[in-house]
Amino acid sequence: MTAVEPHTPAAEDPERDDIARAVREYFARLRAGDVGSLPVVVGLIAISAFFYSKNENFLSAANFTNLIVQMAAVTTIAIGVVFVLLLGEIDLSIGYVSGMGGVAVALLQQPGKSYQVAGLVAIVIAVLVGAAIGLIQGSFVAFIGVPSFVVTLAGLLFWQGVILRAIGDQGVITIEDSKVNGVANYFFSDKTGWVIAAVAALGFAASVVFGIWARRRAGVRTRNPLLQVLKILAVGGLCFFLVYVCNRDRGVPFAGLMIVVLIVFWTYVAKRTVFGRHVYAVGGNAEAARRAGINVKRIKVLVFMISSGMAALGGVVFAARLSSVDLNAGGGTILLDAISAAVIGGTSLFGGRGEVRNALYGALLISAIANGIDLVGYSSATQFMTTGLILLAAVTLDTVLRRRQAAYGR
Repeated sequence: MTAVEPHTPAAEDPERDDIARAVREYFARLRAGDVGSLPVVVGLIAISAFFYSKNENFLSAANFTNLIVQMAAVTTIAIGVVFVLLLGEIDLSIGYVSGMGGVAVALLQQPGKSYQVAGLVAIVIAVLVGAAIGLIQGSFVAFIGVPSFVVTLAGLLFWQGVILRAIGDQGVITIEDSKVNGVANYFFSDKTGWVIAAVAALGFAASVVFGIWARRRAGVRTRNPLLQVLKILAVGGLCFFLVYVCNRDRGVPFAGLMIVVLIVFWTYVAKRTVFGRHVYAVGGNAEAARRAGINVKRIKVLVFMISSGMAALGGVVFAARLSSVDLNAGGGTILLDAISAAVIGGTSLFGGRGEVRNALYGALLISAIANGIDLVGYSSATQFMTTGLILLAAVTLDTVLRRRQAAYGR
């Protein structure tokens, strides 16, 4: 009788990863505290089921399209917050920096003014204004060593004052430029929506295939091809389904496409560039990163520039949605919503852990709650209390999971 050799990892095909093993690895990560986006997905399912039971219009095509537009600005701002949190820092000025972006684009597009510029140019200038604000505030944090909490709190107060001074007696500045207003109010035709879905699906498939090819060239084991095919089909199917739902209403909103492009771009920056790796390194251990030759001060300044630049772009979206700005630009719950979105989505407050897509998950959850509460007719008090409890739960979960991961040596 021939002896049967024991099954060991070394005996496995180094080029493949069967589905059973992938499932085992996933549950092993869960036990070790690496839950990923699972809590947000579960939360979204529960929230959707609850509001749908109260009002069937919650899952209608019209409300879905409205939700995309409503969450666009907060998602945009939260992307910048993710980078700041990865460093273990905080930016309390993003609310009124977003207001600065909205005010800047509104002032620059005013007809008849000597400084009037085209709408697209005004948007670019508004984002550059935000980046310049981040450069100033980040320099205080990086080069002088003032805590980011103090610097950005001062920025919150200062930029609020600048907004009040800039608008002055006008009270409200109406935005008439169609390009600016189109950021939040333009919808693609049905045919263009299908083209967008096809390009997104093919782009994702190409990235997966390129990743497999790159791994094989580097001699790194790749996952089971079946898993990759299933992933491509799932994402492609989701793209076409979302376009189908949007086309049942007004079509795919430009704001939704902008979110996708921003998520893809900043994910590439965070995961595939030297700068992104340095951000994670500084957030994990700034002193160790400095000793490894990373310019920690430069990284901090650039991250605050990203945060303020994205905040300004988010402010443009807010202004475009209302087709105006007023003395309250950047106020309200913008600051808390953006930070909550990043944290609830899964970005750690302790630095070094999180992904850009966390901004999307968290913003979707917060916006779904606000949208459902408005649709059902609950009070704003309910919205604030619910969001606060979810934020507390997210931070508590993050704290517990960090301890568990440390116990597992992750």
